[in-house]
Amino acid sequence: MLAVQVSLAGSPPSRYLPAMPLLLGVNIDHIATLRQARYAQNPSAPNAEPCPIQASHDALAGGADALTIHVRGDRRHMQDADAYRIRAEVPLPLNLEMAVTEEMVGIALKLKPDFVCLVPENRLEITTEGGLNVLANFDKTRMVIARLQDAGIHVSVFIDPDLKQVEAAGEACADMIELHTGAFANATDDHAQAELDRLIAAAKEGHPSVKVNAGHGINYTNLARILTIPHLSELNIGHSIIARSTRVGLTTAVREMKELMAAYNS
Repeated sequence: MLAVQVSLAGSPPSRYLPAMPLLLGVNIDHIATLRQARYAQNPSAPNAEPCPIQASHDALAGGADALTIHVRGDRRHMQDADAYRIRAEVPLPLNLEMAVTEEMVGIALKLKPDFVCLVPENRLEITTEGGLNVLANFDKTRMVIARLQDAGIHVSVFIDPDLKQVEAAGEACADMIELHTGAFANATDDHAQAELDRLIAAAKEGHPSVKVNAGHGINYTNLARILTIPHLSELNIGHSIIARSTRVGLTTAVREMKELMAAYNS
């Protein structure tokens, strides 16, 4: 077990406090994506499969620390009913990714997830293509953060590893930032280190004012380099785990990712 030495008043210096482990939030949106490919007209049909609720339990069995879901404006994968059932039936912290819209604020205030991650949303995109521009939408973002926090929900903003965006997230009073790792994940060898350096700098800029999470495009191969980013609290990973699950099952795929993450030393 990783440990750091601490000195407490009245306690011998040989006492140790275990370091906090790096947490894994498993994004199960693509379970619903597969279901919608066949059952978009009736996702609650008795024979609709695969089931996001069962997948959530499988992720829990594999050691997931949280579940991440994204209820999009066009409901292309996760449905409102999925979110409410997962919240009610799965004993894991729930992280709701959502656009900064009045509709989604209303859903979040009713659902009461443990966490919300504010993300940009473009109905023409296949998946989230970049970070939220907090600077350009500061007043609206700050207002939404305050409304969610007033309801007892911790709020993160999904941002590119840009120092000005990190600063703006802090000024907007976000509890956390989630660094968009997609540019690193998609970079060629010549540019991957430069993108990793941006992530490292952004994590240092954010810590300790906000918790630092990361996600998008992280897989079993590039994880080792992601683990060189300091001050990380949680990784949110979906596509690669769901893809791996087609070979080994979701519980095993989650367990394998957790085992690789255990090497992290912040």
